[in-house]
Amino acid sequence: MAGTWNSADKFNREASQWDENPQRRAVALGVAQAIIEAVNPGKTMRALEFGCGTGLVSLEIAQFVKTLSAIDTSPEMLAVLEEKISRSGITNIETSCTNLSASSETTLKEKRFELIYSSMTLHHIDDTAAFLNRLADLLSPGGIVALADLDLEDGLFHDDPLEKVHHGFDRAELAALLNGAGLLVTSFETIYTFNKTNRAGITAAYPVFLVTATKNQPVTQE
Repeated sequence: MAGTWNSADKFNREASQWDENPQRRAVALGVAQAIIEAVNPGKTMRALEFGCGTGLVSLEIAQFVKTLSAIDTSPEMLAVLEEKISRSGITNIETSCTNLSASSETTLKEKRFELIYSSMTLHHIDDTAAFLNRLADLLSPGGIVALADLDLEDGLFHDDPLEKVHHGFDRAELAALLNGAGLLVTSFETIYTFNKTNRAGITAAYPVFLVTATKNQPVTQE
């Protein structure tokens, strides 16, 4: 399976100032609230966030679940999160520097989760279909995936024109990929809108969706 396009270098460089961006904090809070509302997480759930960054979303979710595995490819981002965990006294978050899209990655091989979620991470992953299959493998039967990301955009959202990313997602195409991975889409909603001046100097609106999908329960013979 192909890995992420982006090396961790960019995120390592930006980690110490990451939380200083007010819109970044706002979208993280919006994503966390939307996930809580859509999923209604419970204390029996084992949760996984991939691309957790500095934990802006996971620190909101952790209080609602049994355990939370927060993974990222950037050790500097994780160091910021680990400092937050230490200060807060939270005991149910486990961090790991893990590239979930790498075919050689076996850190989570024996683990299964009732909830897998992400915020603005999926567009950084090259092979979307293969990655969604990987997520499905990690879900317990009846488990839920909740993915927040950009709607299909004009290609100008990211400031670096050389940054290799998907320019958002067409909702119907993403739903088909989720279905192909054995995940049944249960909701698709707009949860936030970035209003930003893009690199062409034009102020534009970039909507963020949350899609939720469940893994089919195995059929039992009567």
